[in-house]
Amino acid sequence: MVLDGVEDVLARDIEYIDGLLSVKDGVREEAIRVTRSILRNSTEAVRLIHLGRLEDAWRNISEASRLVGDLKNILRDHPDLYYSGLVYNALSEYVEAYITYMLISEKRLPSIRELDTPYIPYLQGLGDCVGELRRHILMLLNRDMIDEAEEYLDIMEKIYLYLRKLNYPDALTPGLRHKVDVARRLVEDTRVLLINTRNALRVSKLMDKLLGRINED
Repeated sequence: MVLDGVEDVLARDIEYIDGLLSVKDGVREEAIRVTRSILRNSTEAVRLIHLGRLEDAWRNISEASRLVGDLKNILRDHPDLYYSGLVYNALSEYVEAYITYMLISEKRLPSIRELDTPYIPYLQGLGDCVGELRRHILMLLNRDMIDEAEEYLDIMEKIYLYLRKLNYPDALTPGLRHKVDVARRLVEDTRVLLINTRNALRVSKLMDKLLGRINED
């Protein structure tokens, strides 16, 4: 019969695939454990950065960096898992923390080569960094450090403008279009805030002068 041997073929092939999936499932579980640690260290690093605890933040980033290396080794033979949302979510948080730290602590922007991540989580993390810079600007304004706040606004705007150049379908740059839209609003809102703050400071200084003259008279 034409159907002779069907069960033999199925039994052999399913057993073979089951073996592959069993290995991949174990690797995936290990990858999930590592990505959770990367997320935890990256999130904590950002929190510490905004508290001004930069040394503690760097320890978390260093640990996250080590775990990123471990993740690459774990998934070396499983590129389908490495280039997936499972890993990208953790790597984008790592990129966000690393870039935020470098811009605030060392006043420089690390390259994608230094971060050594795929371009999708790099772009996602770079986009999210705009929001962290706004938080830093708010802290600077609370300390009346307006000139430095304007420097970080300029960085925010540069990141937004360069990300906007990548006008590709969401299938190629998942989530980027939304992050660009959010970055645009953050830049605009922060610019207005800085203008209002500087104007309020000028008015305050003018009032102080007027009161000083009145008191002299």
